[in-house]
Amino acid sequence: MFTDSHCHLNYPELKAELPQIREAMRVAQVDRALCICTTLEEFEEVHALATAYDNFWSSVGVHPDNENVSEPDVAGLVQRAGLPRVVAIGETGLDYFRLGERSIADMAWQRDRFRVHIRAAREVAKPLIIHTRSASEDTLAILKEEGEGGSGSAGGVFHCFTESIAVARAALDLGFYISFSGILTFKTAADLREVAQFVPLDRMLIETDSPYLAPVPYRGKTNNPSHVPYVARLIAELRQQSLETIAHATSLNFEQLFTGVKA
Repeated sequence: MFTDSHCHLNYPELKAELPQIREAMRVAQVDRALCICTTLEEFEEVHALATAYDNFWSSVGVHPDNENVSEPDVAGLVQRAGLPRVVAIGETGLDYFRLGERSIADMAWQRDRFRVHIRAAREVAKPLIIHTRSASEDTLAILKEEGEGGSGSAGGVFHCFTESIAVARAALDLGFYISFSGILTFKTAADLREVAQFVPLDRMLIETDSPYLAPVPYRGKTNNPSHVPYVARLIAELRQQSLETIAHATSLNFEQLFTGVKA
């Protein structure tokens, strides 16, 4: 019924509890999950989850926040993306939230890394999983510069969306999906709830980003994919649609975006 489009089940706090988490997913009717790669060093572990369980899939990519890790190149991403059950490139993107004493100009390495991911995604015709934080203008600009929105686009999803309606519209115009996480349930997320009402249902995904961002009533606790129905339930309330409608639509969107995935 439900699909968690973005989680990190290889992280220690979840990996140690995987049998219990899978049982909790079954009870909550969470049928599938996409396990997200954030470094090349962890790819084998993430990919192993996808090959061990028939309702898990994986991505390959290097998160923009990760420094002092192996730097991706197009050939390496393409090779890993060709392995069974790897359905996406990412997560990738830009994150200017923790600049510290650095300037945006100093983050050229992030922008270069992002371009590598986009080029690999276009080469293998698999979607991008986009992370953008305090960097939406540059994120959108680079996607356009690399040809997204035109012929041969990779497309993909802006995951854990926290931006404005204007950014959502720009991402949608480029052909991307928008994914909502447990942040949507937070009291401080009134503006984001407006975005969830704006985004067309046929371009929407739901996720946990677990172990982070547990939705109310679990806020502050370790998140896991069994909690994704809470995100769907709030979207159903906001849009005055049934929970089943949201579950079906977001799961169908997941299948359509990640074409290697089947029910």
